[in-house]
Amino acid sequence: MPELPEVETVRRGLEPHLVGQKIARVEVRRPDLRWPLPVDLVQVLTGATVTDLGRRSKYLLGTLDRGPVLLLHLGMSGRMLVEGGPLAEFHRDPGVLPRHDHVVLTMADGTTITFNDARRFGMVDLIAPGAVHPLLAKLGPEPLEGDLNLAPVFAGKKAPVKQVLLDQRRVAGLGNIYVSEALHRAGIDPRRAAGRIGAARIAALQGHIRDVLTEAIAAGGSSLRDHRQASGELGYFQHSFRVYDREGAPCPRPGCNGTIRRIVQSGRSSFYCPQCQR
Repeated sequence: MPELPEVETVRRGLEPHLVGQKIARVEVRRPDLRWPLPVDLVQVLTGATVTDLGRRSKYLLGTLDRGPVLLLHLGMSGRMLVEGGPLAEFHRDPGVLPRHDHVVLTMADGTTITFNDARRFGMVDLIAPGAVHPLLAKLGPEPLEGDLNLAPVFAGKKAPVKQVLLDQRRVAGLGNIYVSEALHRAGIDPRRAAGRIGAARIAALQGHIRDVLTEAIAAGGSSLRDHRQASGELGYFQHSFRVYDREGAPCPRPGCNGTIRRIVQSGRSSFYCPQCQR
């Protein structure tokens, strides 16, 4: 699944093509993705102007000048394609097949924004004015905002720190890749009980989480399988991984002669250095 940096990268890529633009035409080419699409999606979006494009955790939020908010999740393979229009100079990757184009927005300036999803694990929904969508209702704080405080999140927790950080009710948007990378920078073993991490190490971890996410966004995210930026380009933060997917490689921490190890936690791969992460 795309994590916060990938979704934020897509948001920034779409913003100049969507915000301030009127949606002239909407095509819905199938009735469902992961869940059924709203039956009134075409009616609601056609003629509306997008006034803001935000992100909450791993979800994109399109605010309109009238009515509901558009909610979108990329799922495992979802891509947002930008073609045509005065600002778009992108060309479709031949490997992105048109048969997987499920929702197509044509803006008033001629730009088309296409939600392409080969595996159909993505979703599109509408949030009624003043309502809170169930998928957003219990999300924790955003890790790049000033209110992130892991001390009360970790307090008394016997669960492994990685498991706690991946719980979207505790911190929104973190995923397997960037938690592994931040824990390595902080020198914390992913198996350590969250409640047994001291205040100084928690504060350092918060800084490393922000640093890793910020660097990944600047690099356009990580392209492991399906992620592409809105421009169609690959993200390249995967070339900066210190531990993720580097099983058997030397630890990159200066002075450490450990070897990166892979273990499985809650069904997910964890990569860490058993020598310098404690």
